[in-house]
Amino acid sequence: MKRHRKWFVIPTTLATFLTLAGQASSQTIQTPLQSKIEVSGVSGGSESSSCGFISNTPNQVLQVTEPFAPLDIRVTSTGDFTLFISGPNGFSECVMANNYDQGVISAPGLLNQGAYSIFVGDLNGQSNPYRLSIEQN
Repeated sequence: MKRHRKWFVIPTTLATFLTLAGQASSQTIQTPLQSKIEVSGVSGGSESSSCGFISNTPNQVLQVTEPFAPLDIRVTSTGDFTLFISGPNGFSECVMANNYDQGVISAPGLLNQGAYSIFVGDLNGQSNPYRLSIEQN
């Protein structure tokens, strides 16, 4: 009877691994974008940075494939949330929520070709639901 349980566990474990591997790879978005991309998650993390507390892995990865891409990256959330973007050649941008943004912060710009890591953080180490949108103009 124990031998049958082992054969049941192996396929189940393999299926779970393949499902999780597919989810991890789906986090990279590649330009050019045909339409606005929207994802959701939870802000904050355990890593202290100059842009608040962020996760140790990016909330989203953006791969810009053309030489220059006009993009608008927006986050909607509550609390003291932040948007931190790091990219090639030392590119780094931090946008912090304030009392006048009405829960939406934005980082529009022209991004060079390369991979960009996007983090949604929190100044106080709190966790709040967020909605991240990326649109190519």
